[in-house]
Amino acid sequence: MIEIRRATPQDAATVHALMRALAETQDQAWAIGVTVETLEGLLARPDVTYLVAERDGRAVGYVSWLQRVSFWSGEDYCALDDLFVAATERGQGVGEQLMLAAAESAGGRLIRWEVAEANVAAQRFYLRIGAELVTKKIGRWRPGITTDG
Repeated sequence: MIEIRRATPQDAATVHALMRALAETQDQAWAIGVTVETLEGLLARPDVTYLVAERDGRAVGYVSWLQRVSFWSGEDYCALDDLFVAATERGQGVGEQLMLAAAESAGGRLIRWEVAEANVAAQRFYLRIGAELVTKKIGRWRPGITTDG
């Protein structure tokens, strides 16, 4: 049986391990720069929510998001950051349980996220649970750093 609970600062090492597992499945382990200590502080913030799915006390997945506001609508929404389920648990309803728990925790607010075009399996999952997928390009800019040769 899967149990889902909100992560606390004491779960920072577990959260870090799950994040690394997700990054490794996407060949992006190099992108994880956050430390366990930094995660302890983030998990204490009221605008950060991180739900952990556990089977027999072992973490097998998570969903995380931040509370945001849309200036266009004037409404709060949840900006989903990650949804991850360990490979051994996929196809067993863990992802759907995590998304339902996120929806319950969101209290009716819109949940918004990004999914890579190449991640077809995730897109199929999101469509299966009734999500709408909208095509967009994501802009990223770190002022002071150029990509010119």
